[in-house]
Amino acid sequence: ALTMASDPPYRALFLGAGPQMQCGVGQFTRHLHETIEKLEPGTTAALTLTSEEGSPGDIWRAVGSAQSVVCNFPIVAWKRVIFAPLLALAMARLRRRRVVLVLHEWGGLHWLRRITYIPALLLADVIVMFSPLVRAELAGAPLLGWTVKKTVLAPLPPNIAAPAGTSDSKLRRRLAAARSDKRPVIGHFGSIYPGKQPEALLEIGAILKQRGLNPLIVYVGSFIRGIDNVEQAFHARVAELGLSGDVIVSGYVATDHEVFGLLGEVDAFCYPLDEGLTARRSSILACVQSGRPLIVTGPALPNEFDHHARFRELIDSGVILLVPRGAAADAYADRIASALKRPPMQLVFDFDGWWQDTASAVRAQL
Repeated sequence: ALTMASDPPYRALFLGAGPQMQCGVGQFTRHLHETIEKLEPGTTAALTLTSEEGSPGDIWRAVGSAQSVVCNFPIVAWKRVIFAPLLALAMARLRRRRVVLVLHEWGGLHWLRRITYIPALLLADVIVMFSPLVRAELAGAPLLGWTVKKTVLAPLPPNIAAPAGTSDSKLRRRLAAARSDKRPVIGHFGSIYPGKQPEALLEIGAILKQRGLNPLIVYVGSFIRGIDNVEQAFHARVAELGLSGDVIVSGYVATDHEVFGLLGEVDAFCYPLDEGLTARRSSILACVQSGRPLIVTGPALPNEFDHHARFRELIDSGVILLVPRGAAADAYADRIASALKRPPMQLVFDFDGWWQDTASAVRAQL
């Protein structure tokens, strides 16, 4: 047995890719680490793994300093750092440390990326997931379905918080001008990729235009690079539907102040999703902080939000308006039209409370 003197000084070691990683995955890891450290000061440490930092010796020593190793996989959205975290997890098993893997998605991943996740799933003692639908995808995976026995569900927090002030931009002024001309601004926030069915919103916009509402559709975000011709297909569809002057894609927006400046000029958000709403959609949690109605496809599973009281409350209070799965574009247009008539809601959004819920759920696994 270990004597008290040789007990590891930290409860948890967080694997990350350092402050230079501004992707959503990197931000999530940092925020989770900071929140757990606030709840229990002095009990956590971080290990930075990049192509320059984190030699096998560094990893071995760092892993030995903690009782548990927490890895939000992939630790960055880029492919460079795949081997180092897997080495850290393997060393953690060798040193009899607890391996806590945080897994956001499964079925939506490219099959090559799923292959790189396999060692992490096998090495994990516990797999923290955020959505019953994603957990069901893992349960149905050939040869790996048994790993679902290691899973626990945690509530997902929003990745970004509405700042105290917002900043102005040329685009924000353009949206404000459209609204003062009585044009409803319909918004979509986050990266643009096929899984979010970005073109489905165009069909809905075309219906609203036929009805004489003259909407301006704004996508606050940019196209994900490297996915075949998504951008060209999108713009071709815009032209086909006769919406050429009615659709704006912001491209990359640098600051949260600018993001929320834009979200504040949106009258309603709309997400038609093939898979339906899941409890892992953090872009939706960013949108609702603006207090504007959000229209989205209903969840595939009836228990999707049973573990997430705060998300459920947004649905129950009517901030998030569900459209039945399989409904035609007309049904979304109807929901948007009726949502535009209601006054904006005054929403008190407890960002820190959301994160504390997540941190407590992960902390219980350490």
